[in-house]
Amino acid sequence: MTNSSANPSTDEGTDADAQAHRLPAWAPFLLPDFRLYWVGSLAAVFTNQLVVLITGVWLFQATGSATQLGAIGLVQLLVQIPAILWGGTLADEIDRKRLMALTQGITATVLGVLALLAVTNSLAPWHIYASIAVMSMSTVLGQPARQALNAAVVPRTHLMHAVTATQLTQQFGSIIAPLIFGLVVYFGGLTAAFVMTALTAIPSAIMPLLVRASGKPVGVQVAGSMPRRVWEGFVYVSGHGILPGLFLLDIGMTVFTFYRQLIPALASGLFQGGPGAVSLLTSANAAGAVLGAFVVLFAARYRAKGMLVVYVTIAFSVAVFLFGTVTSLWLGTIVIIGMGAFDSVSMATRQAMMQLTTPDQMLGRTLSLGTLVATTANNVGTLWVGFIAGGLHLGVLQFEGLGAARTMQMGGVLALICTFIVWRLATSLRSYRYP
Repeated sequence: MTNSSANPSTDEGTDADAQAHRLPAWAPFLLPDFRLYWVGSLAAVFTNQLVVLITGVWLFQATGSATQLGAIGLVQLLVQIPAILWGGTLADEIDRKRLMALTQGITATVLGVLALLAVTNSLAPWHIYASIAVMSMSTVLGQPARQALNAAVVPRTHLMHAVTATQLTQQFGSIIAPLIFGLVVYFGGLTAAFVMTALTAIPSAIMPLLVRASGKPVGVQVAGSMPRRVWEGFVYVSGHGILPGLFLLDIGMTVFTFYRQLIPALASGLFQGGPGAVSLLTSANAAGAVLGAFVVLFAARYRAKGMLVVYVTIAFSVAVFLFGTVTSLWLGTIVIIGMGAFDSVSMATRQAMMQLTTPDQMLGRTLSLGTLVATTANNVGTLWVGFIAGGLHLGVLQFEGLGAARTMQMGGVLALICTFIVWRLATSLRSYRYP
């Protein structure tokens, strides 16, 4: 791996990097555009969290199958890859604010249809899969634009704090969302939860249009076909000093351990729990993510950011293994807090490193490739955990499954092995320093 683009090259960028660690954690919130951007992002995260909960719980209650939950990963895998690549290229060519509003508007419309089907008692499993396919495409089409706009609403000096603060405050929403979900289901049932989820999607479609900063990418010259422009993104990332190592760490960390979509099955298989246990574990995971975001803020002066990602990936893998060994819901809650914290530190640091080392005209495509890696790993991980835990019965393919506990234990070990391999190979990642 080369060391190209691993560090800012201009004096202005270097001065900004030197000043960044002296800013208070709340500095981005003093900027009006960032506050508007943050509200829209928070609403989107709140909606996405509720979508995972409501679709997972409804599907598991309707089918009783972890394999059926795992099939969500297959649906997402099939539709997200082209959408991610297209979304990144669009984010480098058109107004990012309008792209965000359009894609979130599609999500809100689909959720409205699901709510109507639930109210009329017409909902079927194929509706869930079809809706997940459409919402997965709309979400990933807008995600590179949302991430790239973050760099437009704050100056470079605030970027590390803005990425971390966004993640931190969004995770507060991820704590609140499962708790509200549990209360709504308890008092109003799953139908009321579908209606609530549809309503939460509306602000995320409106807020981007209120941001005053330009959403148009800087320095972009559109030339050539769409495949050629996508390929330019691949070439840039492959020659980058640190991004290949970051992406490989994410793959190894996620493919064998992805658990969030399968929490309903894990709550049942590990702790014999229902929707209440799902809400508790989901909120605890988000609480850990908040803790991890605080760690990133206080570790702003820790310069070896690449090795920080390696350390927390190791810690996450160990926590996943431990999660598969506990039988008490309360012990599981404590462990999943740690899993959320380590994952949060890794994600925030990786996002900041991508945005700090990529020029604006390549930012959308770079972030889209990062999203491609993350979502593909998530979907493959959902398939892996769902099928390995629940089994597979398809013609001559008959596999009874290992159960939730052994699946988590094996995943933790495999993730550790992958992390060690990347640590040995990615020398530029080990040597990266910021500021």
